[in-house]
Amino acid sequence: MSARTPPLIAHVIHRLAVGGLENGLVNLINRLPAERFRHAIVCMTDATDFARRIARPDVRIVELHKTPGHSLAIQRQFIDVFRELQPAIVHSRNLGALEAQLAAALARVPIRIHGEHGWDVSDPDGTSWRYALLRRLHAPLVHRFIALSGHIERYLHERVGIRSDRIDRICNGVDCDRFRPDVASRARFPHEPFRDPNLVVVGTVGRLEPIKDQLNLAQAFVLARQRHPEVAQQLRLAIVGSGSLRSDIEQVIAGGRAAAMTWLAGERGDVADLLPAFDIFALPSRAEGISNTILEAMACGVPVVATDVGGNAELVAVAQSGDLVPPRNPAALADSIARLARDKALRMRMGAAARASAVTQFSLDEMVRRYALVYDGELKRRPDLAVAPAMTAQEATVE
Repeated sequence: MSARTPPLIAHVIHRLAVGGLENGLVNLINRLPAERFRHAIVCMTDATDFARRIARPDVRIVELHKTPGHSLAIQRQFIDVFRELQPAIVHSRNLGALEAQLAAALARVPIRIHGEHGWDVSDPDGTSWRYALLRRLHAPLVHRFIALSGHIERYLHERVGIRSDRIDRICNGVDCDRFRPDVASRARFPHEPFRDPNLVVVGTVGRLEPIKDQLNLAQAFVLARQRHPEVAQQLRLAIVGSGSLRSDIEQVIAGGRAAAMTWLAGERGDVADLLPAFDIFALPSRAEGISNTILEAMACGVPVVATDVGGNAELVAVAQSGDLVPPRNPAALADSIARLARDKALRMRMGAAARASAVTQFSLDEMVRRYALVYDGELKRRPDLAVAPAMTAQEATVE
């Protein structure tokens, strides 16, 4: 590595596809100064067209095409890749990529960082002793841990046993220039029957999978129309995303005679245009880390009704920017949606507070600044690797 070459960070993820973790990674790579850091993405499986969102032409993407299950062969692949890339930093994300840390140590990668972005699908509450043990066994290989929420930070410290001074908490950031209020968005809504400004559109965005529990939202929507006739005629539901729950959702909506009031939009690439047109954003998940879609909705000035799981309470201020309800409780979700649907002034106040919170506390610039400080901090411990000057205090301050 020459004196002019910025250090290389090898980001290890399961798959480069549409998702909150992947979106945050791409935003980070696009925003970190090119003169400060180089990047490679090591996909344990493969990469999709989502990779086109990477703006930098110098980012190498490596696909390992790992088959399901545990395999010693992946360690050999990791070692070969790390020896070829010669990264200064390996940064793995989530439990599935944690095994890269052993290979990174064997390949003598100088700096090893691991991030926890949310819970595993098979361990939505973080209660599995096996997964906690796996993290504990790998902990000596990792120099620094990054937790996306206070909930995960406490888990790493209290349950896994990692010292608090080895953990940095860095929340996801939202692009508040791309995601912003737009009063004309309803008139351009792609589903024409929902363009009427007198309607109250409840929307959500996410994979249609059990962990996201849009079935809960579909049940709540039907209940809200049944239990609150004063808003039944105005309520509409938009579910953006694709996945295995679609047919179950269709059955619930049809059984509640709400098919004409519901738009199952499938996966779309215009979420930034859709969100400002929602009157209420609902997130019915059973588990969450720090939800990108909540942050995006807040940045668009939309009040949020979410389940009180994971890091949602760190984003949504009850009675200020939205409401929190218990998970798997369609009745509570229905009542909360109806309360906001009845009161436009309340929705406007909450939406304004949500936007202000996104701008001041959860901006993308702040997220990038904090990751850069972690990388710089570890590089400073190895002066031979800090080949580019660390960010100055002025550069590390969000304007």
